[in-house]
Amino acid sequence: MKVGVIVSAIAAVIGSFIGSGAWIGTPIAEAAGGALSATSTLVAPAGTAFSIWTVIYFGFFAYAVWQALPGRSERHLSLRLPIAVSMLLNAAWILTIQLGLLWLSVFVIAALLAVLARVFVLLQQQRPENWLDAVITDGTMGLYLGWVCVATIANVTAWLVDLGVTGGATFWAAAVLVVAALVAVGLATYSSGALAPAIGIVWGLMWIAQGRLAGDLINATVGWTAAIAALVVGIYTAVIRAS
Repeated sequence: MKVGVIVSAIAAVIGSFIGSGAWIGTPIAEAAGGALSATSTLVAPAGTAFSIWTVIYFGFFAYAVWQALPGRSERHLSLRLPIAVSMLLNAAWILTIQLGLLWLSVFVIAALLAVLARVFVLLQQQRPENWLDAVITDGTMGLYLGWVCVATIANVTAWLVDLGVTGGATFWAAAVLVVAALVAVGLATYSSGALAPAIGIVWGLMWIAQGRLAGDLINATVGWTAAIAALVVGIYTAVIRAS
């Protein structure tokens, strides 16, 4: 399975190049008719938010190398498969968007979120070997989970808008941001204040706030809801971690 993780990491990074439009493919913001652009919905993060993927992909490669080294603890025996699957699902999600299959991307990202939730549970069951394991494994996967929580909201909302479901957009956008904050609170409570998932969610919420308060799609209600939600998540996680 060690080799499988390495191959999956490579597949994920290749997918990222396709999704960025750097070599081939169409930038995600322009694919699927622009359904996932920074102004497509009220919960779409500003474009800069996606720079978080640079850190996550670097973490993929770091983990691929780390887990393959001799002397790894037994925790990685249970982690390798779901982590590899999460990387492949990430690549699959990019492919569905490139093909314009927005509806299918919703199911793929939902599966990805479920797998990452399982990884998070496994991470809490066994402590990291050392600080390096904590940074590479728990840090990468926690950040990945946090960001995908926000991305799932944006993806589902984009699909609904594409279907023509636009009634009460401001109310529902604010509501799902509150849900995102509650999810972050739940993750922090369960993990005794794990930082990485909170950082991923706060990052996404702050860039949604920026996009609604200072971007091309202004909506003060949604913007301030996102900003306050990010603040609450940050404070709550810090308090739980310190207690």
